[in-house]
Amino acid sequence: MAKQLELSPRLRLLAQWVPQGARLADVGTDHAYLPVWLDIQDRVSSAIASDLRPGPLARARETGRIHGARRVEYRLCDGLAAIQPEETDTIVIAGMGGENIAAILAAAPWTKDGAHTLLLQPMTRAEELRAFLSGHGYRVLREALVEDRGTIYPVLSVTAGEEELSLGQLWGGARLQRDPLGDRYLIERIIRLQGAMAGLNRSSDPACRKNADALRETVTALLRMREEWRHANCP
Repeated sequence: MAKQLELSPRLRLLAQWVPQGARLADVGTDHAYLPVWLDIQDRVSSAIASDLRPGPLARARETGRIHGARRVEYRLCDGLAAIQPEETDTIVIAGMGGENIAAILAAAPWTKDGAHTLLLQPMTRAEELRAFLSGHGYRVLREALVEDRGTIYPVLSVTAGEEELSLGQLWGGARLQRDPLGDRYLIERIIRLQGAMAGLNRSSDPACRKNADALRETVTALLRMREEWRHANCP
C-alpha cells in the first residue's frame, strides 16, 4: 500500500527528517500525503493533519481513507490554533510562503519552548522566514536544498535558541555552505536581485534609488557567500 503513495522530492526530504516515533503536526496539510505516508510506514506514533479550508481537509481525509491511515487525525484550523503543545513534538509547515510560515509561528509562541522540532519548507520569501527566526527565539539546526519540478527550495530544521544571521545568510541560507545545490541557489538569487536592482535604478524616484542601494548590499553579500561555497566545495 505504501508504494502506491509517492511523495514529491520536497516531501521526501521532509519525511527523512521526521524522527522515528514522532508525534507529528502537519500544518497546511492539503492532501495529507506526508502524514499519511509516515503513518503507513509506521514512522509516527500519532499525526495531526490540519488545514485552514474545508476543501483541502476533505482531500486529506480521502487520502487517509484510500491508504488506510490509522493514526492521522484531521483538524480544520488556522495554523496551530487548534493544536496543543503537548499533542506534538515535530511540526511540519511546508508548501506556503515564508511570510505565512513566520505568521503561523508568531501566533504560536509555544513553538520556541525547546520541546518542539520545526521542519519548515517555504515556497517563496525564504529570506523573510529566516529574518523572523533570527532574533525571535529560534535557531536553525539544519538547512538543505531540494529540487522539485525544476525549482530549488530550502528546507529548514529549527528549534528554540538565539541566533543572529548575517545578511548573506538571510538571503542565501543559514547552513548551505556544503550543499550540492548551493551554488545554483545563490546564482539564481543573485540574478533575480540584480534584475530588480536594474529596474529600480531606471527610476528617478529617490526612494527607488535607496532601495536599489539596499539590494546592491545584499547582492554583494551573496557574491561573498558564493565565493565561500566555491572554496568549501571546489578543489
